[in-house]
Amino acid sequence: MSSRKIRAAGAALAFGVAVSGCALSGTGGGEGAAGDAAQEVASGEVTGEVSLQTWALKPTFTDYVQGVIDGFEEEYPGTEVTWLDQPGDGYSEKVLSQAAAGELPDVTNLPPDFALPLAREGQLMELTAVDDELEATYVAGGLEAYRYRGIEGTYGYPWYLTTDVNYWNTDMLEAGGLDADALPTDLDGLLEQARTMKEESGEYLMSRTPGLGDFAAMGVEILDEDGTEFTFNTPEAAALLDVYRDAYAEKLLPKDVLTDTYLGNSQLFTEGKVAWSTGGGNFIDGVIESNPSLDGKIVPSEAFGTPPMYVQGVSVSANTENPAAAVALARWVTNAANQEAFSQEVPGIFPSTLESQENPDFTESDGTPQGDAKVLAFTSLAGAEVLQPVEVTEAMATVVKQQIAAAVAGDVTSAEALDVAVEECNKLLADQ
Repeated sequence: MSSRKIRAAGAALAFGVAVSGCALSGTGGGEGAAGDAAQEVASGEVTGEVSLQTWALKPTFTDYVQGVIDGFEEEYPGTEVTWLDQPGDGYSEKVLSQAAAGELPDVTNLPPDFALPLAREGQLMELTAVDDELEATYVAGGLEAYRYRGIEGTYGYPWYLTTDVNYWNTDMLEAGGLDADALPTDLDGLLEQARTMKEESGEYLMSRTPGLGDFAAMGVEILDEDGTEFTFNTPEAAALLDVYRDAYAEKLLPKDVLTDTYLGNSQLFTEGKVAWSTGGGNFIDGVIESNPSLDGKIVPSEAFGTPPMYVQGVSVSANTENPAAAVALARWVTNAANQEAFSQEVPGIFPSTLESQENPDFTESDGTPQGDAKVLAFTSLAGAEVLQPVEVTEAMATVVKQQIAAAVAGDVTSAEALDVAVEECNKLLADQ
């Protein structure tokens, strides 16, 4: 997916930035703390001071965020919101240091992977204990992103979402003897058409190898329910790698797809060198901005299998001194009206609220490929999931990538590569 605009809005939605599992000095959550928070939220008046921390939203979105804060203070007279905004670089380390020092803001912008170590240490409020409207308010996948293996509860309000859809270069399809009105709907169809294109024009349809998300999309369990052991070395995952190994041997994938010189699927698509890519709901805009010659030559289609979900959210400190106001502020930031307004500010992101599912701004296309892509992306969110577990660190991802490359190259069998990847990832997991 294209992440430039979303990262400008403070997100690391698709890339699983590593967060260390260091111990924090908080008091811990526990049933007693959750019960006390629930009682205070239920009985407490929403008033007083409360802090909100965002991630790299100033100055681009200053007016929007200030408007949300002003609306909250008007809705709840007597409240006063202190807005903190942290730079993009080093944000995860900043949040961990705040928590360790007992200075975590009342409401903090945290993607699911950044929230995980804080949830493990009892630094975040368990929201099902204080909010019985979660399931009725937010899409299931957004809430599931803040539910972690081995930990009971929900630790974040989903704020805004993205997903990926397929994109196709119609000129390349036509030159390759393919029909843009009969696009592939699964991997088998993709391979068949890749073969046709290679024979007809010598060009590439495919230019990526699979990853953990692809295994998850086909039903492979990546990590066990307790979050203590990786389990993706299955016959089904090996069979998928075999398919890509055979495709690579057949030269249906560029040779450098396994090397450090590989530019990436989206970049090759933008340069007009491959006919298929995946990306977010506004991917076309970025492609055309970089390569105007592709204007009018791109069409979208639904993602294969389970669509991926990329989530940004806000969490409430378990140690807040004003739980009623903190929960109310988190709810306010993520309500339908405010999320829908933010989606207008940042094309390509979508609200996580169920109430927004019928909003024609997201469900009706203007008839352009861009409009069709937006609708495809938004409507797929109802069934989308976070496919790669947030427990996967950058070091683990590197190991997996290396072993997949070895299998696709035919240097080792797919089963051997997956066994090594699981073994090494489990060692890294145990060291956290």
